Amino acid sequence: MILEILTPDKKVFEGEVTSVTLPGTLGSFEILNHHAPIISTLEDGKLIVRGGGKTEDVYLIHGGVVEANNNKVIVLAEGITHR
Repeated sequence: MILEILTPDKKVFEGEVTSVTLPGTLGSFEILNHHAPIISTLEDGKLIVRGGGKTEDVYLIHGGVVEANNNKVIVLAEGITHR
């Protein structure tokens, strides 16, 4: 699936991923390939991006929203730091 991570001032990430774990308002959740459509608010916390193989990138986000539809996930974060 395709993941885009955006902040108000730049595109932080765009690419093919196998899963993404997000800090939802009601708790952490994971989006995988062919996930049902979803829109959710996000809290401050870890956003974990997993690619093919064993690669894993961790970002610290500061609130935002996520939308997943048709194997495309868009994260709009208020702020972000790469770890």
